[in-house]
Amino acid sequence: LLAEGNDREALGPFGGCPAVIVRCGPRPAGLADLLVQLPVVVIGVGEVGEDTGGCDVCLTIDAPGLPAPWVGAGGEPEEAAAVLAGTVAASPGAAVALVQLLRHSDRRSVLDGLFAESLAYGLLQGGAAHRAWMAAQPVRHHRPSSPGELPVLVERQDASVVVRLHRPEVRNAFDAATRDALVEVLDAVAIDPTIERVILRGDGPHFCAGGDLAEFGAVTDPVAGHLVRMTRSVAARLAALSVRVTAEVHGACVGAGVELPAYAAQVKATPDATFRLPEVAMGLVPGAGGTVSVPRRVGRERATWLALSGAALDAPTALAWGLIDEIA
Repeated sequence: LLAEGNDREALGPFGGCPAVIVRCGPRPAGLADLLVQLPVVVIGVGEVGEDTGGCDVCLTIDAPGLPAPWVGAGGEPEEAAAVLAGTVAASPGAAVALVQLLRHSDRRSVLDGLFAESLAYGLLQGGAAHRAWMAAQPVRHHRPSSPGELPVLVERQDASVVVRLHRPEVRNAFDAATRDALVEVLDAVAIDPTIERVILRGDGPHFCAGGDLAEFGAVTDPVAGHLVRMTRSVAARLAALSVRVTAEVHGACVGAGVELPAYAAQVKATPDATFRLPEVAMGLVPGAGGTVSVPRRVGRERATWLALSGAALDAPTALAWGLIDEIA
């Protein structure tokens, strides 16, 4: 239909079709270039070795050692593709914004990528899908650290600095106080040439459960939110210090708990670690730098699948994909 010059708005949220499923392999010349211009999530189904040009996600039959960009989808990739298309339809604005960010992620610098991500995140915060998700949530009350307690603990060990997320009572949920404390620590590391190594850890049974849901919606001015994200960006600081950073993660690694460690030059995970990006179901895109860091580790197609599906990736798969570097 597209090759014959039909209306491009037939595909996309305006046409009521935010996702399409295509068969990988031979295709009309120029179709791949056209697909990546459209506001639609392109889910490819096929076999390893087939042409995947223009696809945002590539699903195939499960097999050991699948190469990138393929994701194993059990024995019925077509059924898995239909389920994924259903998740896109439930949050079309966020899903389409996600693929539009990721399609060009490899062409942007880290800072340019963070800028684009922040703009998309702020825009989606005011969208109908996120407002509906917020309205359906139970009332939550932010639990700041107890008097005398800090959300981040820092210990100097010779030429190393150990930085520990320290909100175990809420699974180290990432709140504004945690962000600001990390910014302060990383700024100090950046100007201290005697620090050769930064080790990032989390206290308690989980590394980080992602953004603190009790603070969602706390910033009512999207412009101010964007300026805060760009001024106090933990992701930008981790990227700048990457060669000196080792992240040691365990248990649940959700949202920021996936996105921020992915900037480290070395990521070590315990065997029980799981990795999940749930933001699209909330009407958002990853907002802690994940649209920049995760595709640089696993490729944009697998990063798209992680974010759209919201599925939990286990440690062996994360190792095979390159999201982590070691299971210890």
